Order: sequence, then C-alpha cells, then structure tokens
Amino acid sequence: MELEKMCNQVIEVVKDAGDYIRAQQQEDARPEMEEKGEHNFVTAVDKAVEQMLVTALGGILPEAGFIAEEGTSEKRGERYNWIIDPLDGTTNFIHGAFPYAVSVALAENDIPALGVILELGLNECFYGWKNGGAYLNGQPIRVSRNTTLDNSLVATGFPYTDYNRMDRFMHTITWFLKNSRGLRRLGSAATDIAWVACGRYDGFYEYGLHAWDVAAGIIILEEAGGKSADFSGGDGYLLGREIICSNGLNHNEFVGVIRGIMQEKN
Repeated sequence: MELEKMCNQVIEVVKDAGDYIRAQQQEDARPEMEEKGEHNFVTAVDKAVEQMLVTALGGILPEAGFIAEEGTSEKRGERYNWIIDPLDGTTNFIHGAFPYAVSVALAENDIPALGVILELGLNECFYGWKNGGAYLNGQPIRVSRNTTLDNSLVATGFPYTDYNRMDRFMHTITWFLKNSRGLRRLGSAATDIAWVACGRYDGFYEYGLHAWDVAAGIIILEEAGGKSADFSGGDGYLLGREIICSNGLNHNEFVGVIRGIMQEKN
C-alpha cells in the first residue's frame, strides 16, 4: 500500500470537507444543533460532513470499513477501517469559537497507519503516515525538546458526560497548575494532539474520549517523535477512552504523574 499517495488523497478530501464547514459557518453563525446526550451536541454540519467523508474515502480504499462518530456507515473492514471525526470541537463550532477540526485516520488492524487533521481556525493541515514523517502544511514537524514536566506546557480536556473520575481528575489539574509551565484546555482533542506533535504543547491527557478523537493524532504524533499511552502507561489508548500524549522525553514522568493520581485509592 502506498501510504504517502493515499495520505495526499485524504488531504484533498479533508480540505473539501473543511471548505464546506467554512461555508456553513458563514451562512449561519449559530448552527442548529441536537443534543445526543447531556452537553454532547451534533449539528447538521457534522452529519453532512461525515457523509461526504464516508463517500469520498470509500472510493480511495473500497475494502475499508468505517468507525465514524455519527454512525453514517455500519460497514466494518476486516483489516482496514477509516476512523472519522467530521467536526472535532462541535461545541466550539456552535459558538463560533476556534479551534475545531476535521480528523481522519486509516487504521490497519486497529493501529493507525495514516492521519490527517485540518484545524480550520488557523487553516493548518497536520498529517503523517507510518514511517513517512509528520507535516504541517507541507513542512516537517517535530515534538518539543523539553525533558521535564516542570518546563512543559500541558493541555487537557474536561469531561462532559463521564464524571465518575472527576475528583481524581481535578487533582491532576491542581498538580499541573503547581508543577508545570501551565495547563490549557481548548476543546478539540485532535488539535491538542497535533499541537503536541508540532511542539506547541509538551503533552496532553484526557479521559472519556473515543477512537475518532485521537486516531489521526496518534500516528501524526508518533511520526513527529512523540509517544502515546493510556493512564496505566500501556497501549490501550486508541479504544480505551483515555490517553496521554507526550514529546517522548518527558513521557515516563508524565505517565507516572497521571497514573499515580488517577489510580490512587480514595
């Protein structure tokens, strides 16, 4: 499989989706929305973009299935699956606040092989493929060189449906406020991971996520020299609904802090 060629095809598909989103935002500053669950929203734009992506990506690799946020396709591939978030940061989009992004990954046997993230606020397209490097608008990117959390800027996301771990999660916020250069929360996990990949952030962590939130970011980060883990330091981060993303140099310390706090006994 020619991953570089396929990645370039996916970039064009994702950019077309981005153009559609921009046009809809300009036409309606406050899009109509539905509430899928408490504080969990979807708009007609999410659904339309996902259908566009499913149709176009199906033409690129017909044997692949789909894992898509809005459930547009129930097709599952035995080996390959497209993992799609048509609009990561829907709440931001509804309110006209950036960032929000289109995120597409191709997974082979549940391991991301290529990923594309288009953040619409800055019009930045992050992408990468296995053993091919990571890029931002055509230029190679690398993770930061900060070696400790003390000199790291860290990003996170706040849970909006699963509050069962909130007490311990709040302890992590306190820890990073006291022991790092700062903590940021922008509302788009795909963008957060891409920003770790290009060195703007030194790390990111969140729980309550889905595969479509993180799949593209995982491969881009890996190709940029970073690492991912679940809260135990293991490899259950794609489907396990929790993730730590680091620049690699601060990885062991980062995992140790999150594991120690999130798994501590009450």
